[in-house]
Amino acid sequence: MDVVELKSHPLVEHKLAILRDKNTGTKEFREIVSELATLLCYEAMKDAKLQEVEIETPIQKMKTKKINENNYAFVPILRAGTGMLDGIIRVVPNAKIGHIGMYRDEETFKPTVYFFKVPKDIDKREVLVLDPMLATGGSGIDAIELLKQKGVKRIKFLCIISAPEGIKAMQEKHPDVEIYTAAIDEKLNEKAYIVPGLGDAGDRIFGTK
Repeated sequence: MDVVELKSHPLVEHKLAILRDKNTGTKEFREIVSELATLLCYEAMKDAKLQEVEIETPIQKMKTKKINENNYAFVPILRAGTGMLDGIIRVVPNAKIGHIGMYRDEETFKPTVYFFKVPKDIDKREVLVLDPMLATGGSGIDAIELLKQKGVKRIKFLCIISAPEGIKAMQEKHPDVEIYTAAIDEKLNEKAYIVPGLGDAGDRIFGTK
């Protein structure tokens, strides 16, 4: 599947510049993550199927088209993924929400799952997985595997910043999953942080460092 990068859009590039700046405070950082998530959601749902409905405007009745929001679920990877959630549910407020909790082993850089709670009928929905950073790809790969084990067939992965290594790993393990990212950065460093990146997204969203 393709990788869709939004960086060429002037508004996205402007927001990314503020997000990357180490002097950007927690409040503004959190707001911009949410705004970029909204833009990613617009792009990821360009192929959403519409159903014909009849409504009545203040002038007359008419036939128009709407998305069935019940066909979607959003699944943030804890904890940083929740920073994207507000921006997403602003667009599709009636979608169901699941959560996948993972932490990264600081020595092996591999993710460990500690929480997994999703809607019972998630296999009938298209799922957008949310995580601000696609670094090694480990968390995203494992999250998608858990969803596939639940029978989910349509999955998209939304992230703010991605590394080529993470994209490659994701495409090798889950070639059917489209990746939507605001920017593809240069590489990972020896600590598996994205370069130039923006630091630890979770710490910056929640002000824990």
